[in-house]
Amino acid sequence: MKPHHDRFVKDRMPTAEQLPRMVYGRPELQFPDRLNLVEELLDKAGARGLTDRPMLRSDRLTLTYGEARERVDAIVRMLTHDLGLVPGNRVLLRGGNSIGLALAWLAVVKAGMIAVATMPLLRARELGDIIDKSQPVAALCDVTLLEELNQVRVGRPALRTVVSFNAVPGKTALPAATGPASPGPEVACPTDADDVAMMAFTSGTTGKPKAAAHTHRDVLAACEAWPRHVLRATPEDIVVGSPPLAFTFGLGGLLIFPMWAGASVYFPDSAYTPESMVRTFTEVGATICYTAPTFYRQMAPFVRVLGAGPLRISVSAGEGLPDATRQLWRDASGIEMTDGIGATELFHIFISSPPPEVRRGAIGKVVPGYQARVVDDDGNELPRHTVGKLAVIGPTGCKYLDDPRQASYVKHGWNYPGDAFLQDDDGYFFFQARADDMIITAGYNVGGPEVEDALLRHPAVAECAVIGKPDDTRGMIVKAFCVLKPGLSGDEAMVKALQEHVKATIAPFKYPREIEFVASLPRTETGKLQRFRLRQS
Repeated sequence: MKPHHDRFVKDRMPTAEQLPRMVYGRPELQFPDRLNLVEELLDKAGARGLTDRPMLRSDRLTLTYGEARERVDAIVRMLTHDLGLVPGNRVLLRGGNSIGLALAWLAVVKAGMIAVATMPLLRARELGDIIDKSQPVAALCDVTLLEELNQVRVGRPALRTVVSFNAVPGKTALPAATGPASPGPEVACPTDADDVAMMAFTSGTTGKPKAAAHTHRDVLAACEAWPRHVLRATPEDIVVGSPPLAFTFGLGGLLIFPMWAGASVYFPDSAYTPESMVRTFTEVGATICYTAPTFYRQMAPFVRVLGAGPLRISVSAGEGLPDATRQLWRDASGIEMTDGIGATELFHIFISSPPPEVRRGAIGKVVPGYQARVVDDDGNELPRHTVGKLAVIGPTGCKYLDDPRQASYVKHGWNYPGDAFLQDDDGYFFFQARADDMIITAGYNVGGPEVEDALLRHPAVAECAVIGKPDDTRGMIVKAFCVLKPGLSGDEAMVKALQEHVKATIAPFKYPREIEFVASLPRTETGKLQRFRLRQS
């Protein structure tokens, strides 16, 4: 069977000149030309002695690797036999972290299709942008999130099928195929290593979604980098965490990397609070945790009272880790944080250090398999202790789907994540700031223009500008400066009205926690907004 019948994605990938330089020099990064990542991680789990070991856990259900494969195969049959999907088709995935969503993701990729996971908090307009970009032909959606998806389907005939899951507590798998039963386990689609397995969407600073494509080789190469050399998980580990599976931070940490190590993952029935996550450490025997620095700071008081149970690894990513938060968590839990910087465009973490090698104030050293340097605007490496732009190459890299911003992210084969860093004489990297206008608040990326667009949709707003304001608790908060239309009052009632409007228009976590009403916005003579003056105000 030809691996990809649907060439929509293949035909929209960057040209050879626009692609990043990929580096596979290490022995563990050698992969065959024909490769399916789910076959490697799940179908071959039995050969690693994992068939009867737990893989996916919840309060109602625990699936072993063998049982998970059976359920994944049932979904594969439904996708191929019942829905008639073919390799290369995009399948939208919508749901909170759950066993059902994990199984659905694995089935889509095993069948040779392209998984397009979406944040559960996204509103219809944001979903519409993702659907317009990726053109999925089917969607697998948690029953609790169908309303927004059904709303956005109107006028988009390409999305012809929506199948729901998690309809009955404890019944996480999608409906079984009604066609002829397979005589044995489903054989994974014989995809090429460089066939796209997934797309991860990031809004960037323009508010327009960017689709970062990752191949089967990319995902497995990521497993052989940070997880192998820094995380070093074992089959005995039980993993918990808060980042959504729609984020590559969550997908790697809470599904792909545990499978690579033969470990298991616990998904709660409801979203974590700081207290509930701390209680989970002991209740489920969690040994590895993934979350953002803000959450660790909020958990610290509970850890002091309740203890950290068997927790041994605390992974922090998604936003800059203040040294004060690192020290607070270590004092409360006795665990040195494992910090890291990654990017949706490179799939996961590429700079990090294990706890014994932590240097105060630094994120860490470059992960084996990658190369990183601090450069000037022309790409020339700068002397140590000089602030410049971070440039990275390795076994993963940026491949935007049909997007001119590829040229800004990849230059001369190097990836530019958009961060300002300096490097010391021993090779440790110290984060300085975002090089663009991205607002990172409590681990979430928020593009200011997207919030501005939402505010401008309110009839009271004449002009607005959005920036990130430093905040001790959340790292940054979204702050809006608004010029109201004549005759309107910028009082507390107006602040509340605008905040609720934004929450109803885009994902609620993006709303401005602070709104300042001004008579005008600072602009140049040509009309360009001077954001730096707002940040100084």
